[in-house]
Parts: sequence; structure tokens; C-alpha cells
Amino acid sequence: MTQKTWRVGVAGLGTVGGGLLQFLAERPDFAPAGDRAEVVAVSARSKSRPRTVDISGLEWFDDPVALASSPNVDLFVELVGGSDGPAKAAVEAALKLGKPVVTANKALIAEHGAELAALAEANNAPLLFEAAVMGGTPAVKMLREAMVGDDVVSVAGILNGTCNYILSEMEKTGRDFADVLREAQALGYAEADPTMDVGGFDAGHKISILAALAFGCAPDYEAADIEGISDVELLDIKLAKDLGYRIKLIAGTVKSDDGVSVTVHPTLIPLAHPLAQAGGALNALFIEGTRIGRIFIQGPGAGSGPTAAAVAADIADVMTRAQRPVFQAPAGALKPFVPVDPARAVGKAYLRIMVRDEPGAIAAISETLAECGVSIDSFLQKPVEAAGGVPIVLVTHATPESKLLDAITRIEKLQAVLERPRLLRVARG
Repeated sequence: MTQKTWRVGVAGLGTVGGGLLQFLAERPDFAPAGDRAEVVAVSARSKSRPRTVDISGLEWFDDPVALASSPNVDLFVELVGGSDGPAKAAVEAALKLGKPVVTANKALIAEHGAELAALAEANNAPLLFEAAVMGGTPAVKMLREAMVGDDVVSVAGILNGTCNYILSEMEKTGRDFADVLREAQALGYAEADPTMDVGGFDAGHKISILAALAFGCAPDYEAADIEGISDVELLDIKLAKDLGYRIKLIAGTVKSDDGVSVTVHPTLIPLAHPLAQAGGALNALFIEGTRIGRIFIQGPGAGSGPTAAAVAADIADVMTRAQRPVFQAPAGALKPFVPVDPARAVGKAYLRIMVRDEPGAIAAISETLAECGVSIDSFLQKPVEAAGGVPIVLVTHATPESKLLDAITRIEKLQAVLERPRLLRVARG
């Protein structure tokens, strides 16, 4: 078989782009198919910015769309980021010309995946995005390839290393959210504007992609129910641990008779659970199928080396000339995404209620919960210094969210209650 050299154009020369250029310069013949991959052209915001790799011998494009359209480029790698703008335009330009596209852009795939899949398949052009979820840990390949012989029923895990680092450090050091966030920014774990990470939106993009792959539906980021970690207090981390739990930002998707739920919430995880053991900036994921059962994967979710390795793996797949749908089914056959009303979700919950230290407070709360049809699984009353009241903490049995919200609204109006009760989800199983 004749060896082919694939001329690669890379848009975006940040951490991942630099790592990819270095890897392909050192190992252009890395792919098992026998072909070579050679970067011939690049594009980025600034040509003069200092970089760890030498780009002087590469063709430079100010416009990533022009790079994607260049006749000298056989394969286009998009590492610009952003759901619209130059990234989307460049990917569309490459696909319209029938060029394979490899991207690490989770926002682009989560928000425009269905239309890009249709464009890719209409032009017989591969569109691959392993690096968009969990960096170098192969979550996308697991669902798109390894699980095709099974029926996936749920996917859940830790998909944002920044949030995982912050929550881990809060627990370990006893410092509050704002303090640990500043440290994470200084260490490069968090952006100057951390909203996408700590707001849960980054994890929302990723779990929307995994939901589409798991259930053969079009990705629908707008339907995701997203809550970040900005309101997680050190007090809740301490009290949750006293109850035998650790708080993690969990992104999950579940298929039921009602449709597909896609959620991102701070969640209490039993201390012995594998997700509770994933500390620092690690990512971790459970995939559950009807035949295989539960699969657990864990690894780095970001960084130059791991993410560039995921991009290289997709380039290798292009070289094998493997043909498969962008998602689990051809674009025209993707099922409509039927979101589940969050109010109908059923699960255990953690409630922290700050009350005045006076007789009858617990009785009034218990009576209100009973009236709303919420039963208590475990209970903790533990005075905390400088808490501004006495925290009453309880974990409920599995209850519809609508009943929990009704109970919270009623409890907030009780005379002994100082503020709106804090609600956190508790992981099932």
C-alpha cells in the first residue's frame, strides 16, 4: 500500500496546538495505518507571539477560514474554540470542500453538532472530536465505538478539572471558594474569567455531546439543566463529609421513558464511591449499559500532552479511512432530543436549613416535610461556630424534585428559619 503524507493545517496555537505541533514534528509516522501527518500551515491570533515550537517554516494564515480552504491542506484541525465566529466558519469551510476535520471544540459540537454532522456526511468528510470531552481520556471513542453493541442507559461523571480542583482544595485546606479560585487562576487551572468552568457551562457542553453519542439523538445544549459551584459553601463540604459524602460537580445524562435528562449539579457522592476518590484536576466517568453493566474511566481532562494526544488519535483515525457517522446514527436519522422536565426528576437530596436556636424548630421542619410528601433518610444537627445560626442537615429518600422545591418554599417561611434552605443533589447508587 502506497504511503500518503497528509498535509495538516492547524488553527489555534495555544497549549493544545503547541503540543500537537511538537508531537507531529517528532513522530510524523505515529499512525498505525502507515501514513504520515505533516503540519504545513497554521493560523492564530498573533504571528509574533513567543511560542514553544518553531513555526517559521510553516505557511501562515491570518484567517482560519482561508487556512481551512487552502488547496495545500488535506486535513484541518480546529483548536480556536468558541461555538460561533471563526471556529465555526472555518470548520464549515473545510467540510464543504470534503476535508476531514478534527476539533477539540466542545462548545461548537454541543451547540451546532447536528448541522455540522449533516454537512460532514453530505460531503463525505470525517468530523472527529475526541479531544472535546475529557482531554486525553477516551470518553468519546468509548461511546461512539466500544459501546455500539450495547444500549446505554446513563452516563455520569466529573468532566471539569477546574471545578474538581477547587472543591478538592476547599475540603483539604478549609479555605473558601473565592480564595481557592484565586489560587487556581494563579496556577493556570482556571481562566481569568472562570465563568465557563465554575458556572458549569463547560461540563454542560461536554455532557450534551456524550448524551448525543449515548442515545443517538442530536446534541441539545440548551436543554441541559446546569448549576455551577460558585454557591457551594465550605460549611456544606464539612457537613456533607460528616454525613459520609463528598461534594463533586457531576455532569450526567439518563435515558428514561419520558426522554433524556442532561444535568450538571454539585452533588453529594458517598466517600467510598470511585467518583469521590477522583481528586485534583482529574476527570472521571461512569457509563452504564444494559449488557456490559458499568464501566469506569478516569484520567486527565486537559493539558497540552493529553489533549494533543486525543487530537492525534483522531488524525490517526482519518488516516485509516474509517467510515462511521459523526454521532451514533447518520445525521438524518438522529432522534429528536426530548428533554425531561427537571421538576419530574426523582432522587435523593441534601437540605441544609439554618435556624434560630429555639425550641420547636426541628418539629416544624419535620412536619412541613411530611406535609409535602418528603421523607427523611438521615439527619444531622451540629452547631457550627460563626455559622450565623444552627444548621439542620438532612438527606431525603428519593423524592420528585417538584415536592422538594415545594417543601423548601414552605420551610423558608417558618419563623425559626433564617434563610432559604440549601439544596444539593445526592448521587444514586
